[in-house]
Amino acid sequence: MLGVEKMSKKIGIICGLGKLARYTAKNAYEKGHKVYIVAVQDNYDKQILKYSHSHCEVKIGQLSKAIKFFKQNEVKDVIMVGLIKHINIFKNLMPDLRAAKLLALLKDKRAKSILKSVISEFNKDGIKFMNSAYFLKDFLAKKGVLTKKKPSNNEQKDIIFGKKIAKIIANTDIGLTAIVSNQSVIAVEGMEGTDQCILRAGEIFGTTKEKVTTITAVKVARDKQDMRFDLPIIGKNTIKMMKTAGVRVLAIESGKTLILDKEEVIETANKNNISIIAI
Repeated sequence: MLGVEKMSKKIGIICGLGKLARYTAKNAYEKGHKVYIVAVQDNYDKQILKYSHSHCEVKIGQLSKAIKFFKQNEVKDVIMVGLIKHINIFKNLMPDLRAAKLLALLKDKRAKSILKSVISEFNKDGIKFMNSAYFLKDFLAKKGVLTKKKPSNNEQKDIIFGKKIAKIIANTDIGLTAIVSNQSVIAVEGMEGTDQCILRAGEIFGTTKEKVTTITAVKVARDKQDMRFDLPIIGKNTIKMMKTAGVRVLAIESGKTLILDKEEVIETANKNNISIIAI
């Protein structure tokens, strides 16, 4: 549940890659908000700027610049949305003094730890982070089978089994996805992301026509999912990777998983005899 949040007419967006950031800015703009965007250099779609009242570009780790921009524009409500690949945090991180101090105090460098600390730093300056799906309510998956094809009884068993595995890795901040078959684990998601994990599972298990068992992907949120960042997302590319890898079933968590271009996702799944179920 998103809950009811009071938001000012000024909304800040810290944006990464992907359409969801653009849809968030567009929906906020169309609802009459003045949108102030902090764009992460080399990690955003410039089309988002057409919905911006004002914007600035920052490198990964330029915490003070982002906070200063929002404070100068009297922005107190901020949404963080869009993809910044975890590997980029390690490869391209250029922390300013404030970010360096923050990193030095962290017990570990998991994405969850870093993002929670970043949010705390913004809070010190009176800037509050909102639910990242605030302007994306229609994108959240609703419970039930979303495609024409329903999972078989054995696939349902794999979904139950896969969910247990996915929850373990999600709650330890390793990844959100487990790929299973006949209650055996084929692959789990790491830093590479869901789509690459699916491809890896296909390579491990093989995709021959003679294969009689099916492969199931289960993607979940953390048990105590912080709705301010890192919600599970699927899109058309996820379904294309499933087709390539021979994965026939995708289970996602209802109410917490965002579906990008939902109608096209379901249409693509139906064309390829793939089941999608929100559990």
